[in-house]
Amino acid sequence: MQLNYIANAGVPSSSGHLIPVIDPSDGKPFDELQRSNAQDIDAAVQAARQCLDAVWSKISAAERGRLLMKLSAKVAEHADELALIEQRDCGKPTKQARADALALVRYFEFYAGACDKLHGETLPYQDGYSVFTWREPHGVTGHIIPWNYPMQIFGRSVGGALAAGNVCVVKPSEDACLSLIRVAQLAAEVGFPPGALNIVTGYGHEVGDALARHEGIDHISFTGSPKVGTLIQQVAAERHCPVTLELGGKSPQIIFADADLDAALPVVINAIVQNAGQTCSAGSRLLVEQAIYEPLLERLGKTFANLRVGPAAMDLDIGPLIRQSQQQRVWDFLSDAHVASIPMVAQGQIVDEAPDTGYYQAPTLLRDVPVMHRLAQEEVFGPVLAAMSFRDEDHAVELANATRFGLVAGIWTRDGARQFRMAKRVKSGQVFINNYGAGGGVELPFGGVKSSGYGREKGFEALYGFTTLKTVAIRHG
Repeated sequence: MQLNYIANAGVPSSSGHLIPVIDPSDGKPFDELQRSNAQDIDAAVQAARQCLDAVWSKISAAERGRLLMKLSAKVAEHADELALIEQRDCGKPTKQARADALALVRYFEFYAGACDKLHGETLPYQDGYSVFTWREPHGVTGHIIPWNYPMQIFGRSVGGALAAGNVCVVKPSEDACLSLIRVAQLAAEVGFPPGALNIVTGYGHEVGDALARHEGIDHISFTGSPKVGTLIQQVAAERHCPVTLELGGKSPQIIFADADLDAALPVVINAIVQNAGQTCSAGSRLLVEQAIYEPLLERLGKTFANLRVGPAAMDLDIGPLIRQSQQQRVWDFLSDAHVASIPMVAQGQIVDEAPDTGYYQAPTLLRDVPVMHRLAQEEVFGPVLAAMSFRDEDHAVELANATRFGLVAGIWTRDGARQFRMAKRVKSGQVFINNYGAGGGVELPFGGVKSSGYGREKGFEALYGFTTLKTVAIRHG
């Protein structure tokens, strides 16, 4: 049984209730979590505030960096352990789970080096004045972490917040808590003071809501659906609490006739099947210039047909979806495609070894998807790629921008001038040209426009969001 982790100690929920932890590969429970409530959130916030006032605010930026570097090294030491935890908890194939653990190592390493480099400025002003700015932490930050990349999103969110001098209360998804509880334990082992990092598990409508509403939370970072993001904004607005929101996407891969298809196609496939398509920045729309539409779909279809889906421990191309309701969601989208007579080009294979009780979905390539169909407008959050053709550059831009989202875009062309034109015209927080990072490196600021949210995580830019700017003006005659 897993406990909440508050002030460097395992703590049971005051509710006395538990949540089963389900293995997506077979649909069976293998552990239990605390079903926490507002009282538990309050205990975590109080522990965080006490740590901030008594200890954390007195630690130098350089020392915060040393602690984060120690945590980075500790996570690296336990990377295999964390990968196995993530594999079973989330259904990730081994290689993906290990990649996530190593990404967490890099996040802590990056932010460790950034701690003492968050500078203010001196500003020219009237004669007889000296004016400067400095950056101060918000204080106690709340972090609502989704289930698709718990370690990575924890690293980019909590790592940046701690580096900037905040203390953290984290509410993971009830579907993916185990790795983050373990990381909090490792943080205590390397010397993080009690209350600097707290984990409270439970359901979103109970614990997430309590965290967002708590008067002691000074900033909220949320990654998840636009619907829940709107609710968090509304709650936070009641007390003027700043928020950072990453709310998903319907990201296009735009392939022109002059593109290097040998380079593009493996990336296009990985961008939709990685993590079983359960990625906010998944390249879920494929926009192809008419001249190469048919031959490209033929090549892509052959590869899709050979993709294999199975239990996480088999380390195949794709593992299971996170839960039964997510599996049903994907089925509903595919049913709508069938009703609308949207042609299926190819579908992968679920291996015989996959238990019937697991949450599996074969990767599916659809073609000629109407631009206003929900398959081209809404996040499926599964391994479903919607292909459509475009006539020219203007048409490509029109299609790319024809959703409410704007998180990531991929552009494939050898034409240098077109690369810049497209990068400027496509409405997206990140644009990859002749590559597709699906969120990209630790160093790259990440976030969206339109309904994909606002604010930035990752990179040095994230530190600005986890701080507030103070201006000091001194009159000295």
